[in-house]
Amino acid sequence: MAKRGRPRRPLLVSEEDRRVLEQVARRRTSAQVMAQRARIVLRCLEGGTDAEVARELGVWPQTVGKWRNRYIDGGLQALSDKDRPGQPRKITDGHVDDVIRKTLEQAPPDGGTHWSTRAMAERTGLNQTAVSRIWRAFGLKPHLVDEWKLSNDPFFIEKVRDVTGLYLNPPEAALVLCVDEKSQIQALNRSAPVLPMMPAVPERQTHDYIRAGTTTLFAALDVASGKVISSHQRKHRSVEFRTFLNQIDRQTPAEMDIHLVLDNYATHKAPIIKTWLLAHPRFHLHFIPTYSSWLNLVERFFAEITRRMIRRGSYTSVTDLERALQAWIDTWNENPRPFLWTKTAEEIFET
Repeated sequence: MAKRGRPRRPLLVSEEDRRVLEQVARRRTSAQVMAQRARIVLRCLEGGTDAEVARELGVWPQTVGKWRNRYIDGGLQALSDKDRPGQPRKITDGHVDDVIRKTLEQAPPDGGTHWSTRAMAERTGLNQTAVSRIWRAFGLKPHLVDEWKLSNDPFFIEKVRDVTGLYLNPPEAALVLCVDEKSQIQALNRSAPVLPMMPAVPERQTHDYIRAGTTTLFAALDVASGKVISSHQRKHRSVEFRTFLNQIDRQTPAEMDIHLVLDNYATHKAPIIKTWLLAHPRFHLHFIPTYSSWLNLVERFFAEITRRMIRRGSYTSVTDLERALQAWIDTWNENPRPFLWTKTAEEIFET
């Protein structure tokens, strides 16, 4: 059966043009619009319909056809934007490329740690607004920095595989509980009453506060159901942790093995804990690597209770704080929502 629609014109690319297109598509400092157009032409050269190319590159089929035909008609020069009516463009692709390259590859001339719009404007001969627009268009934020930490645990690989294996393939007839303590939770009481939210006005509270004391929340998150076993203690020692283990022992089915995911805190490895474990052989401890609290799912629950209760709460005493936290946890357990782990150990290692 004959194909419908207009026949596609053949796409011919010289070796020299192909090298240029591959360089533009691969180079970090290329303008993203030019890199995308280069990838479209290179992918069209491999074959396939416009719809297939568009699906792979995440663009519209009309976009693929437009730049394919532009290259056929005018070669590499046709991939640049055509002149538009109105005032001539003052900031060229070369200016944009220069700003991006200096931002990514060079340090400020004053010895600072990062560029400012004023320093970049002075360096490139553009105005501050132009630099700000270029950075915003390409998602460059020199004033921001993200922190990260590599684990120095010699058994990092083994521990990651152990814990992720519990999450993705939990053992049969056993419970997997993520256990940790959120210590030094402060009972803070604002020095003036909190003003309620109104239309166009957020809730308001004073900056200063009165400290009433601290408490520690012990929590064990059931990975399968999302339910939480909790306890509040005024101190954070191995004695309190053993008390919490006894509570877990009472509140879980006696016929099931218990696998606890823990961090490397000394409280979890104290002699009295080792003695307790010998008397309770159904408990099995799995330690996460050092500097890897993100691997413990109970931290996600702590983030939720911090956002919903602790950060904006106002409490007159530690007892008031503990009562409010426990009421929120009881409500959570009435309709628990498990946190699903999706990353395999190999995906973590690649990251």
